[in-house]
Amino acid sequence: MTTQSEKIYEQAKNVIPGGVSSPVRAIKPYPFYTASAEGCTITDADGSRYTDYCMGYGPLILGHAHPAIKDAVTDQLSRGWLYGTPIEAEVRLATKIASIYPSIDMLRFVSSGTEATMSALRAARGYTRRNKFLKIEGGFHGAHDAVLVKAGSGATTQGTPDSLGIPPDFTKHTLQVQYNDIEAMTNLIESNRDDLAAVILEPVLGNIGPILPDQDYLNDVRKVTEENDVLLIFDEVITGFRLALGGAQEYFGVVPDMTTLGKIIGGGFPIGVFGGRKEIMELISPSGGVYQAGTFSGNPVSLVSGLAVLNVLESENVHARLNAEGDKLRGALHDLVSDLKLPYAVSGIASMFKIFFGSTPRNYQDALTCDKEEYLRFFHRMLGEGIFLPPSQFETNFLSIAHTKEDIDKTIDAYAASLR
Repeated sequence: MTTQSEKIYEQAKNVIPGGVSSPVRAIKPYPFYTASAEGCTITDADGSRYTDYCMGYGPLILGHAHPAIKDAVTDQLSRGWLYGTPIEAEVRLATKIASIYPSIDMLRFVSSGTEATMSALRAARGYTRRNKFLKIEGGFHGAHDAVLVKAGSGATTQGTPDSLGIPPDFTKHTLQVQYNDIEAMTNLIESNRDDLAAVILEPVLGNIGPILPDQDYLNDVRKVTEENDVLLIFDEVITGFRLALGGAQEYFGVVPDMTTLGKIIGGGFPIGVFGGRKEIMELISPSGGVYQAGTFSGNPVSLVSGLAVLNVLESENVHARLNAEGDKLRGALHDLVSDLKLPYAVSGIASMFKIFFGSTPRNYQDALTCDKEEYLRFFHRMLGEGIFLPPSQFETNFLSIAHTKEDIDKTIDAYAASLR
């Protein structure tokens, strides 16, 4: 029963566009409204409970309401939550991040992944004095104008990869190439190198996937950008602290020039990070001429939450345990799809996983061939089984340390029932 959620949604439609604050939440005929969450369980406004694999779209690697984060935030709240001044915690967290990510000598805190990628691109253009940048089709780098071209996430779900309200002049410097096509990328870079500031990509496509890089693809991208004096930006808002403590760049052994982070490093509170080589980042105001500012940047609550997350990730060896669980879960789902003789593909890496209702995609165009409508019917069947997955074929499922063996066994049973 979702009677209360339906009533709330009817009210929401009158005051919020589409009734939701982000498009992917617009579950048809109406979304359920969450009343509380703990561990890996969400409870809705009618008291129904769901095992959660959305996990806030990635940030909650420790699960909902983890006590270490709760304690850190509660302590901070007792001392205030917005100062408009620097605090020691931002120095401690920045130092910690820089020690983990070899691509980051200096960094700036912002309030979202969108701000992080927008600022990273501005810094790249300021440093190189060039205008163009190259993105991957289906790569999602937030919702600012220059990157909202063949983007993943909600833009793909709606079938309108561009957006109304973006003048053509805003995207005339945005070049695109398919993921896993190094030949096309090389040609595009070489033909535009004189005015190409940067290549920005998700090392693993998360908002159209997960879609994994071909063997040596990321190394080849690093090589061609270096050969042509083009900056390489890894957007690790999703993969940062998720694939490994040092993100995809640690996992794959590829070091970019700049990195954007978010999600996990805020522990469920709003945050974004952009960082890179010292000579690039020293151009950020007030030390240089690339302007960036924000009232809520370096928010105390987000910072102490991030420090608490890192402490748990390091002290409890989270990634080795969680990635092993991801391997087991993907293996079980692969066996299930095979036994049922379904033309579907299981994809994922580390603690990220997904069933594509089609063949394993290597890029954005491949992903678009999946059966989106059947996936949505499957999503509702899983919800009926008490399992909450992201309500889109083009979003990633996430494991957390709060998911127990019993939770995962229950989930596999629900997949079996729903796929049949």
